[in-house]
Amino acid sequence: MQRTEEQRGQGDTGQVEQVKVEADRGGHYSRKRPYEENRGYSYYEHREDKRSRTPQPPAEDEEENIDDTLVTVDTYNCDLHFKVSRDRYSGYPLTIEGFAYLWAGARATHGVTQGRVCFEMKINEEIPVKHLPSSEPDPHVVRIGWSLNHCGTQLGEEPFSFGYGGTGKKSSDCKFADFGEKFGENDVIGCYIDFDSGDEVEMGYTKNGVWLGVAFRTTKEALAGRALFPHVLVKNCAVEFNFGQKREPYFPPPEGYTYIHNLSMEDKIRGTKGPASKSECEILMMVGLPACGKTTWAIKHAETNPEKKYNILGTNAIMDKMKVMGLRRQRNYAGRWDILIQQATQCLNRLIEIAARKRRNYILDQTNVYGSARRRKMRPFEGFQRKAIVICPTDEDLKERTLKQTNEQGKDVPDHAVLEMKANFTVPEPCDFLEAVTFIELQRDEAEKLLKQYNEEGRKAGPPPEKRFDNRQTGFRGRGGGSFQRYDNRDGSRGGYQNRSGDGGSGYRGGEWDCLHIEFIVDQLKIVRGSYNQNRWSNSYRDGGSDSRGGYNRNQQSGGSYNRPAPYKGGYNQVLNRTFKIKNKTHKKTFSHMHFKCLKT
Repeated sequence: MQRTEEQRGQGDTGQVEQVKVEADRGGHYSRKRPYEENRGYSYYEHREDKRSRTPQPPAEDEEENIDDTLVTVDTYNCDLHFKVSRDRYSGYPLTIEGFAYLWAGARATHGVTQGRVCFEMKINEEIPVKHLPSSEPDPHVVRIGWSLNHCGTQLGEEPFSFGYGGTGKKSSDCKFADFGEKFGENDVIGCYIDFDSGDEVEMGYTKNGVWLGVAFRTTKEALAGRALFPHVLVKNCAVEFNFGQKREPYFPPPEGYTYIHNLSMEDKIRGTKGPASKSECEILMMVGLPACGKTTWAIKHAETNPEKKYNILGTNAIMDKMKVMGLRRQRNYAGRWDILIQQATQCLNRLIEIAARKRRNYILDQTNVYGSARRRKMRPFEGFQRKAIVICPTDEDLKERTLKQTNEQGKDVPDHAVLEMKANFTVPEPCDFLEAVTFIELQRDEAEKLLKQYNEEGRKAGPPPEKRFDNRQTGFRGRGGGSFQRYDNRDGSRGGYQNRSGDGGSGYRGGEWDCLHIEFIVDQLKIVRGSYNQNRWSNSYRDGGSDSRGGYNRNQQSGGSYNRPAPYKGGYNQVLNRTFKIKNKTHKKTFSHMHFKCLKT
């Protein structure tokens, strides 16, 4: 019987991540406004970069010590969203929300360089993913095979990475060809490697005990003595391995082959071990405007330091794990591209939370130009070696790279988003959450001069048209007067821009509140009373609280109905105070002012 994602996660971190996702959705409940519907490629990525909430440092995952002589799934050499079982012989990927689009890979702890060796993999379950569109190609698929220790987790998409997939295709170095036959739930695939066939190394497969033939050949000279490791890549499937630890195999191997678990220790090569403590781990925070070269530097740095096994955390890395037949989705995706980007950004936020609990090395590939965003993102990584890498090219080089990125990748960050970042871009300094700051192109003095120009450029540009307020009394568009200034001159070194969600400023000035904060609070209050339609309460409010559970209907522009969770149980003041604390803890004194405005709205 198939189990749901929540049932499978009980007792391990899967359920914890599900709970966190549900708990964090509060920030997305506010009514979606029309101007957000047609954003460019990176709008949602950079909007997330400005959230003001600071998470608490997470507790470390409890990883049981496993006998290092055993061949198991390696919890260090796998994707962050691949959940390994406690016995280390099975695993499954996260499938909630946008994770259902992602491939998740994992390698075994040991590899081989000689002999005739084998292992088995069974697909235990095709995990239901009904939230994916019906047009999604191959929502359940597994690729199995061998790869080198330094290869990435995307099996079959780089040299010396060999995979046979459930679609009846084999691939290496991103070259796909027909092989064998399709396979799926409850099938067992046997993987065999033969170093004893002369100068070549052969890799063959069986399906449910039936020999499919040799899929790959490479030369011992090309391998140069490097070990090949069992490797799996899955999409929405739970898998289990037999490295030889089972009393009986699923299917007997061909004569002359030995399960990798049963080899002597001198015939097995241990893969890279993870750091023993957080103090040995490193997180490099990229800092720079869109298209400045952050991703290029991150990839090159990871490739030139393979022993660090950097995990790159960024939307580009997420999109690489959404490939279809080795191609990035913007080249063959027929659906709503902006929706896919939103989901990729949500996945990234979850992965950063998971990363802070794992002893690994990371490169955080985001813009990180807001000072408070840097502090917020580095706080969960307390105990790591935290460093900032600032990439600030000349203005001419930036414009050239921006044009190139738009033409080649289709990434087009809206002008107002770039100006907003320019207005708030500050140079990071070594501090309590950054041990070191390194400048890659322009050095500190030249970078600071250029950033002052950017601050002034962003300040003078003012807010985008859709964010401006009418000159009426209450400071809300269509609600009465008093203009709300999002730009001011209180801090000339930072361009004086007051960011709407706190990273560039408090979001509060002269007794007025940021419209996004008000809108979020008003929506939360409306949830309490149940059904909401056309900005009106459906029921009169009685102080002391109501437990009505009516549905929440979005307006036509934000599309369709949305079922809200159970409302907060309590009175009006309680709910307002609770929401108010989430959005801004420092302005409790304006509670009555907020109360009046919410009522008026």
